[in-house]
Amino acid sequence: MKKFLFLTLILSLCACSFAEEKKDGETKAADRAQAAAAVLNEIQGAPDKGIPQEVLGSAECVAVVPSMLKGGFIVGGKYGRGLASCRTEKGWSAPAFFVVTGGSFGFQIGGQAVDLVMLIMNKDGMKHLLSSQFALGADASVAAGPVGRHAEGNTDWKMRSEVLTYSRARGLFAGVSLNGAVVKQDKDSTREFYGRMVPFRTSLTGEINPPAGAHEFLASLAQWAQAAAK
Repeated sequence: MKKFLFLTLILSLCACSFAEEKKDGETKAADRAQAAAAVLNEIQGAPDKGIPQEVLGSAECVAVVPSMLKGGFIVGGKYGRGLASCRTEKGWSAPAFFVVTGGSFGFQIGGQAVDLVMLIMNKDGMKHLLSSQFALGADASVAAGPVGRHAEGNTDWKMRSEVLTYSRARGLFAGVSLNGAVVKQDKDSTREFYGRMVPFRTSLTGEINPPAGAHEFLASLAQWAQAAAK
């Protein structure tokens, strides 16, 4: 029964997201890239409550899910669509679009939208991302990321996690655990944004140039990286 309720919830969330994708004929993939840029700028605009410079400076890739949906009655679920970029010799890569889903059984009522940020911290984590589908906590180790201007005295994130995760809801920004969530390629958004199917590895390793719709997101990442390097 719980499995049935969980599947029903996820399908409902997917249906809502699909409806949003088609509204007014807008190019939602490009809109998502702009929204992700806004999320990054707003988070780093309050550095005392943002991602520590040392953490950001060590990240191989950055992934953002603007307005990830959370909710449920008896069964909790999560569903969101986002995009990721990785460091290359030329700078930040063309974005790869993905879907993140996951849920946990437990008594939950109501729902809310949250912004999600995931930092892939090392080459092992990047390998999982390049595979186009992986489970957080199973394939890749994951932990709630530290918050603040600096991560002085806190080196756990260096040693034990391939992915650090953060969420922002109602103005509050904090590390969050996403154990059990699954990340996989969003093929529909990829085709919409690039006009064809582009594998994760092709975009994230810098084999293609980013379209104009990605420039705001990549500019935000470049600004982040420059600030972290100081």
